[in-house]
Amino acid sequence: MVIVMKLDSSPEQIENVNQRLQKHGFQMQTIHGVKRIVIGAVGDLESINISTLETMPGVEKVVRIMKPYKMVSREARGEDTVVQAGNVRIGGNKLAIIAGPCAVETEEQLYAAARAVKKSGATALRGGTYKPRTSPYSFQGLEEEGLRLLAAAGAETGLATVTEVIDAESMHTAEHYVDILQIGARNMQNFQLLRLAGQAKKPILLKRGLSATIEEWLMAAEYIVSSGNENVILCERGIRTFETSTRNTLDLSAVALVKTLTHLPVIADPSHATGKRELVASMSRAAVAAGADGLIIEVHPDPSAALCDGPQSLNPEEFDALMNTMRPLAAAMGRGI
Repeated sequence: MVIVMKLDSSPEQIENVNQRLQKHGFQMQTIHGVKRIVIGAVGDLESINISTLETMPGVEKVVRIMKPYKMVSREARGEDTVVQAGNVRIGGNKLAIIAGPCAVETEEQLYAAARAVKKSGATALRGGTYKPRTSPYSFQGLEEEGLRLLAAAGAETGLATVTEVIDAESMHTAEHYVDILQIGARNMQNFQLLRLAGQAKKPILLKRGLSATIEEWLMAAEYIVSSGNENVILCERGIRTFETSTRNTLDLSAVALVKTLTHLPVIADPSHATGKRELVASMSRAAVAAGADGLIIEVHPDPSAALCDGPQSLNPEEFDALMNTMRPLAAAMGRGI
């Protein structure tokens, strides 16, 4: 359930409500929105008389949430969450464009990519440093050395930085270097990792699992938020279907639907969704038209020489051309870049 507090409620009144809920075994989280303050509470509703809560000083109303994902539901928070990561905001009236190579390979490769995407208008730099690969013989990433390079490239260009983490050790290490921690599709239901992400001090970019339903995806986000980290960005990156002509199937309906179900920002990954660079531009525009708050796009200085995902990576010229077509589309959607 959600306890909606009056905007002028005092910290003492909020604390009194929290104490009452704690006494009855509820887990609570206070969310300070622009238009209201709410306390999300998860527990046995039969253990407490809701009418007594509604009469407590500072309480405006009590709302039962029927969705299984309580904290991330639109019922818990009406206005959109905007996540601040470094100097970039994900959500709101500007599209967040995250771009860069699938993997950090060398200092020269990363800096060339960072400078190119910055010049074209990207707001954040992506680069894999821990690479969970299908084959154990594939490039597995530079790990902490890659993190150092990513942090340095971000500092030089002023771009926020994003990298994937795969376990507790990589999460604790990456937290010292980057602005956003990514949990990939393969780990979307790694519940121990999700709980650790809830304790992290950095925003989390949560990719949808390869075969995950929308409810499963939102429940994964609930793990993070209910563990204490409200700064979650959802990423639709394509799901596994019967179709083999593309790497995955980009579920654009999920982008539109999830925006109605949750207050969290939603971005799309047309690179992993299609696996084909010639489809990235059109699917990027389609995702923005569907309401996505941003994009994460793979860009490599020389895709033919990339150690992973070269066929789906744009070169700097292709990325620049895409950005030029995105600006009027964003404006038509009432947004900027």
